[in-house]
Amino acid sequence: MKTQWRTFCLFTIVALFATAAEAQDKKREAQLRTVRGVVMDKSESPISGSVVFLKNTRTNTVRSNYTDDTGSYRFSGLDPNADYEVHAEKDGAKSPTRTISSFDSRKEIDLNLKIDRKKS
Repeated sequence: MKTQWRTFCLFTIVALFATAAEAQDKKREAQLRTVRGVVMDKSESPISGSVVFLKNTRTNTVRSNYTDDTGSYRFSGLDPNADYEVHAEKDGAKSPTRTISSFDSRKEIDLNLKIDRKKS
């Protein structure tokens, strides 16, 4: 009987830890942020195939992504406690760098970027 009781208690403890860890993972995942937007030229026409760079200013890691046919880009799974710098490039032209602050509490951030194609 003691062996069955110990097994039951051990199983219960393991199940409680697994449930707590799963809840913590879901909470952490719910806090992550997403940045998305459209890269456009000065006349607000979308620019497909441009490269969007996202730099975490705390770790200095850079992620990049190409815009799709509609000029859209998206970065997800971003740390809410970090600041980011975002800019786009196409054919030697570059958009102004925009900053996303860790003090911005939005989980979904829309950030459109404009490239002046005439400059290089």
